[in-house]
Amino acid sequence: MTTIDLAIIGGSGLYDMAALEQVEEIEVQTPFGDPSDRIILGTLHGRKIAFLPRHGRGHFLSPADVPYRANIYALKSLGVKYIVAVNACGSLKEEIAPGHIVVPDQLYDRTTDRPRSFFGKGLVAHISVADPFDASLRQVISGAVRQAGGIVHEGGNFIIIEGPRFSTRGESNIFRQLGLSIIGMTSCPEAFLAMEAEIAYASMAHVTDYDVWHESEDPVTVEMVIQTLQKNTQIAQDAIAHIVLTMDEWAGDSPAHSALRDALITNPQRIDGDARKRLALLVDKYLS
Repeated sequence: MTTIDLAIIGGSGLYDMAALEQVEEIEVQTPFGDPSDRIILGTLHGRKIAFLPRHGRGHFLSPADVPYRANIYALKSLGVKYIVAVNACGSLKEEIAPGHIVVPDQLYDRTTDRPRSFFGKGLVAHISVADPFDASLRQVISGAVRQAGGIVHEGGNFIIIEGPRFSTRGESNIFRQLGLSIIGMTSCPEAFLAMEAEIAYASMAHVTDYDVWHESEDPVTVEMVIQTLQKNTQIAQDAIAHIVLTMDEWAGDSPAHSALRDALITNPQRIDGDARKRLALLVDKYLS
């Protein structure tokens, strides 16, 4: 199979692009179970890329039930070096309006009930996620969104809550007092796992609502989220097309591509055999 450098994780409609050719679907098995759905491969501007519906086609997986480890591992097994994550989010700032797109530079993890690492008993790693989003890829996404006609905000702290419920007004107002920019449910542990897999990762976060803090706006609803995402689908598709078209100009080494180099702490003689086998795709270049 041809190595695939770029993957898109997001809604199931993103890959429905007229310019996408040679479309096929593949099943990928991982030591961490099945991914959210079959992975869609296609050729865009002469380059093979992958699409993975985060919640499964038909949106049957709750944010806490997304198999994040299987998803990232599956993309790593295809050779993916860069992930553009397309997210829905709520705004915590007046100037970030519904319909706008944020390319955040930071994460605040408030999730509580998700497997959040490939590593653990038998092989321990302490990954640095001081900067969870790749700086160069963020710039590429921002430029592509502008090229597609979208209103983009560069930077911002993205709080990720457990869900599936939306916030209370009290929570939303506290998040605003903390200076957070946008709120969602799926970037954690996705971004952290991408770093463990040494994949450069950045988010194209589509603002669907003002969460529940805004006094003159209705509280967020599912209908509100879907309507805004449908309106923004074309912008997302056009931005993705531009990212692919210009990939020869921006693709290069990222700090994420060697993130495990100084993260493995277990004495090689004490590494559990099953753990070594399970994580061979991630660690062999450091332990061989």
